[in-house]
Amino acid sequence: MRSLATVGLALTLLITPAAAQRAQVIDGDTIRVSGETIRMMGLDAPEKRARCPAEARLAARATARLRGLLQPRVWLERHGRNRYRRTLSIVRDRAGRDLAQVMIREGLARPYNGRGRRQERCDPNPR
Repeated sequence: MRSLATVGLALTLLITPAAAQRAQVIDGDTIRVSGETIRMMGLDAPEKRARCPAEARLAARATARLRGLLQPRVWLERHGRNRYRRTLSIVRDRAGRDLAQVMIREGLARPYNGRGRRQERCDPNPR
């Protein structure tokens, strides 16, 4: 029984939102908080190192929008690390909104569960 309670407490601490924190935007789905790189869960934003001009424009818009959404602070719900050793987290604003869902609703990112190939944003066969 004691080990079950310990596991429950550990899980609660892992996913409980931390105090509000200031964040720096890296790109449309990655931020840095107190030196820790955070990969937002649930979305795939266009890459800054784009493969085509359309993706580059969307990446710039997504990065700028995320910068606006993060002001002045964010709350993190950490959920482990990804293969690149970035902390996976649900990122919320002071109203409690999941910022990944905001970005998706606004057309600046796509839903992504971390599995499989991401959808291509550039036409591989331009006409």
